[in-house]
Amino acid sequence: MTVFRIIVLFVLAAVAEIGGAWLIWQAVKEERGWLFAVAGIMALGAYGFIAALQPDANFGRVLAAYGGIFIAGSLVWGIIVDGFTPTRWDWIGSAVALVGAAIIILAPTASQTGADVAA
Repeated sequence: MTVFRIIVLFVLAAVAEIGGAWLIWQAVKEERGWLFAVAGIMALGAYGFIAALQPDANFGRVLAAYGGIFIAGSLVWGIIVDGFTPTRWDWIGSAVALVGAAIIILAPTASQTGADVAA
């Protein structure tokens, strides 16, 4: 259940952050109006709260792992919302980032193994 919760929270965080940034982009770059900016600010605020719900207590680890999710999520958002066509290198880079995120967030910690895994 914990892995499922981690994944769901990362996906929700990605939608909130990428969606919020996209709304602000629309307000500024596409002159869509201040309501887009306000909605973007609210979504970015929601992102912060969603990220804080992760079961890992280490801010740095959660945000580092989320970076990989953000990279992949940004490509998916671009495909769905903006009609962006990623290159092979975009896909490869995204896959590498997701592997890195999985290693960071799913690797055993010292408290789980009883040993100093940082060494």
